[in-house]
Formats: sequence, structure tokens, C-alpha cells
Amino acid sequence: MKRVSFILAALAVSALAVLGCKHDGPENQEEEEPAELQKLNQYTEVENNWIFSGKAVITIHIENPNTVPVTAEAAFKISTDKKELVTTVKKTVEVPASGKIDVPMDSGALEPGFYRASCTVENRGAGAFTFGVDPTKIVSAPDKQDDFDTFWDATVTQLEGVDMNPTLIELPSKSNSYSKVYFLEMNSLPDGLEGEPVVIHGYYLEPQDGQPHPVLMHYYGYDDQKPSGKIFCPSGNNGDFAELYLSTRGQIINNRTAAQRNDGIDMDFSNAYGDWFAFNFGQRDAYYYRGAFMDCVQGIRFMATRETSDMNNVFAEGKSQGGAFSYAAAALSPYPLKAIAPGVAFLGDFPDYFQIVDWPAATAKANKGNMNDEEMYRFLSYFDTKNLATRIHCAVIANLGLQDVTCPPHTNMAPFNVLDNPDKEMHYYPEMGHDIPRDWESKYTKFFKARISN
Repeated sequence: MKRVSFILAALAVSALAVLGCKHDGPENQEEEEPAELQKLNQYTEVENNWIFSGKAVITIHIENPNTVPVTAEAAFKISTDKKELVTTVKKTVEVPASGKIDVPMDSGALEPGFYRASCTVENRGAGAFTFGVDPTKIVSAPDKQDDFDTFWDATVTQLEGVDMNPTLIELPSKSNSYSKVYFLEMNSLPDGLEGEPVVIHGYYLEPQDGQPHPVLMHYYGYDDQKPSGKIFCPSGNNGDFAELYLSTRGQIINNRTAAQRNDGIDMDFSNAYGDWFAFNFGQRDAYYYRGAFMDCVQGIRFMATRETSDMNNVFAEGKSQGGAFSYAAAALSPYPLKAIAPGVAFLGDFPDYFQIVDWPAATAKANKGNMNDEEMYRFLSYFDTKNLATRIHCAVIANLGLQDVTCPPHTNMAPFNVLDNPDKEMHYYPEMGHDIPRDWESKYTKFFKARISN
């Protein structure tokens, strides 16, 4: 287990020794130089994945390399994820000579939520991290608007009126005997109630055996404002799934020149949206995520046009923004999804989200115009994953990083806890930030395959 140790400040002791004493007076006595103790080590290790029930008990480990005992004060400060102090627990302990002790620090009763721990010994760090207490019992304040479902049903209806007009270009260097890889171009929802369709792109992997296959949708995380380097273009798979890597408007494929892609297609694309989260902020019918959510749905509608797609077995996965897109696809697709795998999902529980971390709160507040906070949160509620989750009935496997300061754990639990299907799993990664663990693809693939129906 990886551990992080912090060094205790040196404690000094002195001792007097008389060397070569003579009987002719104290002036002939020699005083020994004060001796310094070696530094103590202190650290914490992950326990219970940093997920507890009712209360947290965190162990501070202290090691003493000295041949004499040392007395020290251990402290455990607990704050909410919104940086509000909850309590501080202190203990004075004696560390035995050349030994170590484990000091359990009991938080006492805590409400369901995520908390920040700061562990110290003699005011020196022994560990600082986020932990959870009964996270599946966290209740996010409801803010689903009365016309939420009407709004999204009307949006899907508008999408169905758009001529998809898909174009496929095969990528022979990426294809294999099991599946061909294509560059996909198609139309999607306009940026508003009227206007021209927006053109979007993706990479489509079509099985070559001519049989229907389960559909797997891949959705991307938030793109780079100033992209550099080449984006990933998938190669042919093993034929288990018909797959689509879908880029929403202005991002990933739609934000790269030909030189910034390795698909061999001689076409340049650029982002016309600026900062996507800020695009038409406050305009519900023209906001970026209204169109982007429909791009995700349009990808599923495209897959329904292919003979090799089994639309009774549709799955979706994505990280961060892609996690939010997975929730949106499951909530809004006219073709029911069988299961989704949102990882460290974005766009969850904005009222709490904005109190925990600075982004995207700062972007929202800089672009809210004349809206007050109540009006801003009402607008954002239409794009909140916790409200989308009320429309989801499929199985869900999700993950979160407890140390994530981009999409904090609370924002991941908000939609997960609303889901009404008991077939759901949340995987907690105690030391992970805003990332995806290496074993995640194998986990969600196994989860999906176990739910494929004949």
C-alpha cells in the first residue's frame, strides 16, 4: 500500500554528564553537548477505501527511531467538502523507544456526505484527503422543474425532424477482418429552435459478419480550448460490439485540423463555440448542452440505421463530460439503453457543485448576465445529471475518485442516488483524482456483457 509519510520536527532533549571529575571544584567539570532525537515518522494508509458508515475512524501511524520514548500530540481535523469545519479530535500519545504506535482517531457521528481530513502530529502533516460517510444516503436538494420532461421531449421531437444525412468514409488502415472503421459525418440539432443543422463527426466500427451486434456508444470528456497533438482514432475491434465514438459539436474531431487527427481524412474542423460551458449560457433553448445532448442521441439514432446494430442491447460509456453524456443518452434516447458506465461524471448537482470547487462555477457566474443565483440554478437544472437520472431505468456501473477536485465525489453521487434501478454499482477509488483507473474498461465491459439479452 502506497503511503505518504511526513517528518515530525526534531524534539530536543539535554543531558548533563560529568567526565573525568576531580576534587578541586566544579570548574573542572565538563558539560556534554545537548543531544538531538532523530525525527519521528507519521503517516496514514487507506482504510475501507476511505468509505465509512456512520462515522470515520482514521488511524495515524507514528514511528519512533529513538532509543527513548517520545510524547507527541496527534490531531484529526474534519471539514465538509464545502470547507466548513466540523470537528477536531486530539490525542496526546507516547511513542515507545524504537517502536511505533497506531493512533485511531474517531470522528464521532457524521451525517452522510464527503469530508476533508487533515491528520497531523505536533502540527506536522500525517495525511490530508477526502473520505466519505454513507455516500449512497446523500440526498441532493431536488430542483427538477415542472416542465423538465416536456422540455426534453420537445427537444427530441425537434431532433427527429432533422435529416441526419450520414456520410461514411472507410478507413482501411484502421479496419481489420472483424470490423471496418469509418469516418462518420452527419447532421444534428440546430443551435436553437430554428436554424441550420449542426454537422458532427465520429468514428464508427461496423462488424463484418453481417449479424446484429450489441451497440456500444463512446462519449468524450471536455475538450481542450487550445488542442495540440493528435487525437485517438480507434482501430477495428474483435467484433463483439458495433461501436461509435461520437464527438459532440465543437469538440474533439469537430475541433481538429486534418494534421491533428490520424484518420487520414483531409478535412479541417474548428470550434465555433468558444468555451462550451459558457456558450449561450442562460438561453435554455440555445444552450450548448441542449445541442450536445442531442448529438449523443443522434449517434444512437444513426446506429439504429445499421443492419449490424442490435438496438435491444444498447450501451454507453464515457469519462467526465462523457459520463454526463452517458446519463443524458440513457435519459433521452428513443431507444432504451441496457446499461451505462459513467466515470467521474460532470454536470451533477450544480447548487452544491459550485460551493465545492471553483470551476465551472466561475464560468457560470461570469456569464449569467442579469440572472440572479436562483434564476441561474433554475436554468442549469435542465442540464443537471441528477434530474436526467429521474428518466433513467437501465443498469448503471459508475466510478468516482475521492480526491477529484474537478468533478468532486458529491457531484457523482447526486445522479447515482436518484436512479430507481437497484441494478447499479458505484466503484470508489480512494486515491484517484479526475481520472479513470486502468481496470475500468474491463470492469464495464464485463458488466455490459452480463446484461446482453438474446
